[in-house]
Amino acid sequence: MQTNFPRPLILGSTSVYRRQLLERLGLPFTVQSPGVDETPQQGEAPAALARRLALAKARAVAAQFPDCVVIGCDQVADLHGTPLGKPGDHARATEQLRRMRGQTVIFQTATAVVCYSSGFCSETLAPVKVQYRDLTDQEIDFYLRVERPYDCAGSCKSEGLGIALLESIANDDPTSLVGLPLIRLSGMLRAAGLPLLGAK
Repeated sequence: MQTNFPRPLILGSTSVYRRQLLERLGLPFTVQSPGVDETPQQGEAPAALARRLALAKARAVAAQFPDCVVIGCDQVADLHGTPLGKPGDHARATEQLRRMRGQTVIFQTATAVVCYSSGFCSETLAPVKVQYRDLTDQEIDFYLRVERPYDCAGSCKSEGLGIALLESIANDDPTSLVGLPLIRLSGMLRAAGLPLLGAK
């Protein structure tokens, strides 16, 4: 792990999946809950919702730690313009997957990086186009009871058995579907003045 970092780095998310992804960069960081209301606004498109929440989460944590570089993230499953968030329980997850089977779903994955003391603010959207298989009710039920992906947008835990739900994935950043696009994030952190690969 790198040390002597110019500014402390905070992941403004309690997601274990995002924490595990960020650990892949070998950067020292801490985790803070942003405590942001994730309720969609009236008529808000999924991509706009993801971008607004990612920035709101980063800003909420950055306001508490103005000298730190803060990462905010959000992901919304976009089913033909309808946002699908975290199901929370088995019944809602079943309903989501029944609606998505045989369909193309875009996972709108937004990331924001904010540092108040330096004035840095950057955000990006890394959409992932996913084609779902025409799943049976039995397949959906089996998957949900094995993975219990109730804290995952659109009930899709692609890093586990959820990959078997899918026919194809199309995107330019392979970690976007899990919830943190590391290629995009690496560029944002460099722009914020944090060294990656041992140098600024």
